Amino acid sequence: MLKRYILAPVLMLLLITPARADEGWQAGVAKQNITPDGAMWMAGYGSRDRPSEGKLTDLWAKALVLQDTSGNQVVLITLDLVGIDRELAMAITDQIQSVHQLDRSQIAICCSHTHTGPALKKNLAPLHYLIVDSDQQKKIEAYEERLRHQILAAVDDAFAHRQPAEVSWGSGTATFATNRRENRPEGNVPQWRREGTLKGPVDHDVPVLAVRDRQGKLISVVFGYACHATVLGVYSWSGDYPGFACAALEASHPDSIALFWAGCGADQNPLPRRTVELAKHYGRRLATAVETVLMTIQMQPLAPKLKSSFREIDLPLGTLPSREQIEANSRSKNKWEAARATMLLEKLDRGESLAQTYPYAVGSWTLGDDIDMVFLGGEVVVDYALRLKSELRGQQSWIAGYANDVMAYIPSRRVLQEGGYEGGSSMVYYGLPAHWSPEVERHIVDEVHRQLADSGSE
Repeated sequence: MLKRYILAPVLMLLLITPARADEGWQAGVAKQNITPDGAMWMAGYGSRDRPSEGKLTDLWAKALVLQDTSGNQVVLITLDLVGIDRELAMAITDQIQSVHQLDRSQIAICCSHTHTGPALKKNLAPLHYLIVDSDQQKKIEAYEERLRHQILAAVDDAFAHRQPAEVSWGSGTATFATNRRENRPEGNVPQWRREGTLKGPVDHDVPVLAVRDRQGKLISVVFGYACHATVLGVYSWSGDYPGFACAALEASHPDSIALFWAGCGADQNPLPRRTVELAKHYGRRLATAVETVLMTIQMQPLAPKLKSSFREIDLPLGTLPSREQIEANSRSKNKWEAARATMLLEKLDRGESLAQTYPYAVGSWTLGDDIDMVFLGGEVVVDYALRLKSELRGQQSWIAGYANDVMAYIPSRRVLQEGGYEGGSSMVYYGLPAHWSPEVERHIVDEVHRQLADSGSE
């Protein structure tokens, strides 16, 4: 598996030779099992006090390659991880670009945001990596190296398995996502749902992309949903409800691979939660929503045309702390605040200054003449999806969060002004030195519009 990048030149040539581009869509899909071999620290919750203990489900890296009649290609990678950091994402995408002759805009990495997956070195570092012992740090680093090779292997396999395909789209509905800022889990969510009194904005759309071979057999289905993968808080590896949804779809469609991308669900939770039975239940409900689209809705064919765009914009932070403030925080009794402060002091001691902006990743694809898929970094609140859908193409605008680089929560202007976890205190766990500027929503939305205007879809 890990020898793929030292294969003989003839085989490497086969891997990068494009399939024929005059037969409509070409598509290839593959997956790699990325479940850690042994016990190691898990990602997602600061309350964890020990490494993992066994496995509930496997974790997967999956890759879908699409190619249009002009030879344009895109690669969608989905990962059963809480997130991925910019440095690791760049190492992966640089290698893919080199081997498969792509540019950065043609690659998207989407994380399911499961909270029962492994910790990585630089994603949520103050929450996980910086507070564990050296033995656990070494395990995290070794896992991350293995993960990188496995993702690359999945992409290679997807390219190698390209075949003529038909691609279509539809949209379904699942209603278990609940606005967690407005409906606290300690409240009576089942009663409020029954009474129709749940509060706050939600996005219950389930976008579905179906890839079938020329005989009509499903070879891949791609779907999204805007909700945290936080049903489970167990110490066993699990893809949470998205993993159960994918498994159900793959069981119903043998030889197919299901890929899940997380939408703008940073302020959305599956409620009630905290049992394996509920995780399976929500997974079945999401899979049923996808099956309803696949089986009973007239899916719309997509013309074999692709356009892609990508840019890192300078996303502004608010007022940066002084060294004195950081030194005071390094003595905090809050271990995560102290870990962040120590990380920032090490940066200053190396002679580096704290940046006033962050290189925030925004990507977009236009599929055929119908679908705009937007890839936003970070944990994006639902306001972004609702606003962009209203300003773009409604259900034909698919807005993914947790994409390419999960560096922090991304609050809207409303949420930032309201404060709370998504609008402020969460920054500690990601290691950024300050809250975002009130202008972040404007910068992000403007960039999405710019990219789609350039692609001709607006």
